[in-house]
Amino acid sequence: MKTKIFCDIADIKTIKKFNKKKIVKGFTTNPSLIRKAGAKNYLNYCRKILRASNNKPVSLEVFADNYSEMKKQALKLDKLGKNVYVKIPICNSKGIFTGKIINFLSNKKVKINVTAVYTAKQTKSILKVINKKSKVIISIFAGRAGDTGKDPVPEFKKSIKMAKKFKNVEILWASVREPYNYLQAKQLGCHIITVPPNLIEKIEKFGKPFQKLTKETVVGFLKDSKKSRFSIT
Repeated sequence: MKTKIFCDIADIKTIKKFNKKKIVKGFTTNPSLIRKAGAKNYLNYCRKILRASNNKPVSLEVFADNYSEMKKQALKLDKLGKNVYVKIPICNSKGIFTGKIINFLSNKKVKINVTAVYTAKQTKSILKVINKKSKVIISIFAGRAGDTGKDPVPEFKKSIKMAKKFKNVEILWASVREPYNYLQAKQLGCHIITVPPNLIEKIEKFGKPFQKLTKETVVGFLKDSKKSRFSIT
């Protein structure tokens, strides 16, 4: 199975640039990225993102913290376009599982991306409440799990195994730390990996010989030492 690469970004100029790359099959965003991009009006900015993405799948996240508001926001985001996946966090700020809204949206055939997932147990909880006919992405945060000293790979393996019973469910490797994560996701059988723009450019350069890398590294050291006018006397 081929692992699709999504670009994790909300900056409009960058989306337009990476939308031209064949390697990029979609985009993911979140409120933090949209804020960083300088948005003043969330809904209007989401519309700009969709125009720039040219009908590729785009995940747009709710930021409400209770069921009724999540429902309102999710339905508004869903109406923005057929390529929208509404991102719903696995729980609210109080740690309460958002299964009720996941179930509601799934039964309404709203495409959803359940985010901030870390464990196979959480994946199992999601699979229990979704409508099998609806499209669902489950985003597992590998990098942040690794930051705590825990190996995320076993959680991916178990989650992917469970997801095989659902033809419309895709497992996404999120929170990428290095280009090699793409190869890890591919080996595991992840359907999608979402990657920051700078790392996508590195993935495009995969296959460079080690000998060439060695020479480039040494040349870099030499250039920096000359610029700094270092001397050892």
